[in-house]
Amino acid sequence: MEEHMNLKKASWDDGHRLWPLPNLPWIMKQTWNDLLFAHYPIKLEVLQALVPNVLPLDSFNGMGWIGVVPFHMTGIRMRGLPPLPGTDRFPELNVRTYVTIDGKPGVYFFSLDAANQLAVWGAKAFYHLPYVYADMTVKRNGASIGYESKRRSGDDAQFVCSYRPISEPYHAARGSFDEWMSERYCLYTLNKKGVPLRCDILHQPWLLQHAEAEFSQNTMLSKQGIQVESDQPILHFSKKIEVRIWPLVHASD
Repeated sequence: MEEHMNLKKASWDDGHRLWPLPNLPWIMKQTWNDLLFAHYPIKLEVLQALVPNVLPLDSFNGMGWIGVVPFHMTGIRMRGLPPLPGTDRFPELNVRTYVTIDGKPGVYFFSLDAANQLAVWGAKAFYHLPYVYADMTVKRNGASIGYESKRRSGDDAQFVCSYRPISEPYHAARGSFDEWMSERYCLYTLNKKGVPLRCDILHQPWLLQHAEAEFSQNTMLSKQGIQVESDQPILHFSKKIEVRIWPLVHASD
């Protein structure tokens, strides 16, 4: 009860979400740090061939969008439990696009690379997410973040990048691309029967910054057969955001 009250006191209101949270307790907390959002345009017909038909695509200005999002997580723990040593912090690298079911805009993941083998196993088993184990390092040099990832097996996709913010922090303007790609409070996945499931999340509205980046290596898209329209992404940075995660529910709930 005390933890629940502290959550409310810490301004964890959900008034900025488009729909109410499930009538269930959140089960996990995480803090996401030093995120780069690198977004590439893709033709909708090309994207549709890559996404299960039961997940309606979302678009902006008539295009689909693929996001490559490196960051590192800290403070990971299950509700009511202390952090588990060796599992409470690690880098993660997502390749994602955007879908909407019943007016609930969310994220669909093509892949999620992580540097923690237990987390990879748990997320695949309990959240039906396409996690992949990778060797990853994150280094800070002043305002710049050096990020490296190479998969341990399979297609050996690699990502080597240095990125940094280049503007003051801001909240996305209503109706902008910045708001469209970032203000999404759920992810969608499919169970083994192909039924869409939704995982709701809660955090405060994103505080974004414009960014610049140098990509030394990036085969995260080509290794997955994703053909985008431009190799010059739209770039955003976010320093830190605290997140609560809910259990999976049927997407129609």
